[in-house]
Amino acid sequence: QVQLVESGGGLVQAGGSLELSCAASGRIRIINTMGWYRQAPGKQRDLVAVVTRSGTTNYADSVQGRFTISRDNAKNTVYLQMNSLKLEDTAVYYCAADHEYTVGGARRVWGQGTQVTVSS
Repeated sequence: QVQLVESGGGLVQAGGSLELSCAASGRIRIINTMGWYRQAPGKQRDLVAVVTRSGTTNYADSVQGRFTISRDNAKNTVYLQMNSLKLEDTAVYYCAADHEYTVGGARRVWGQGTQVTVSS
């Protein structure tokens, strides 16, 4: 079993910054892609940013240039630095990790979510 624990959410004013972190623990074999998704009330869960084990990143257009995703493979931890936050960034942010539990077998693991609220 692999668990993800997120931290760093909270309330911030528009234009401010927050950093989220997500640490994986448990019986880890190999964690491949890690990333962040978000879900606003009444909306679907959308990709925010992902990073591969080798460091390749991909961002949603809405956060490109404002958010930065990074990871520490030794710590099985992924980070999301969020700058210039906007009201529309308000959502529950979920961490996700693709755990390769055996050769050729992988499973996506989700964190419990952390609330990010941007106020005017």
